[in-house]
Amino acid sequence: MHNNISAEKMTSLLLRIGVAFAFLYPAIKAIFDPLSWLSYFPDFMLGIVPDMVLLHSFGVLEAVIAIWILSGKKIFIPSILATLILAAIIIIHSSGMDVIFRDVPILLMAVALAIQAKERKNLPTNNY
Repeated sequence: MHNNISAEKMTSLLLRIGVAFAFLYPAIKAIFDPLSWLSYFPDFMLGIVPDMVLLHSFGVLEAVIAIWILSGKKIFIPSILATLILAAIIIIHSSGMDVIFRDVPILLMAVALAIQAKERKNLPTNNY
């Protein structure tokens, strides 16, 4: 049983690192090359607020989600937020699937984290 718990913890950690990386990377890269990352926003979002405010506000949101998921604490909410953001990215950019195809497995990783978090809540003892 102890090995099972260790395997579950390791699986959860690897999923959390993978999803967090996918959210931290663009947030950090946008600081150094903002013009490249602005092109990922759909036209209807641009111009509502200054482009750099939009970009870096979204970057802060991505960083918060990533850090929260990495923490492993009550990750159901950030996992759902990550799922929704990734689903929106996939839907909005579906014509560019050759570029965003990696977002599909990351979305599924976020869903797996949400399911794990939900299942842990329903366990009689919480050993995590």
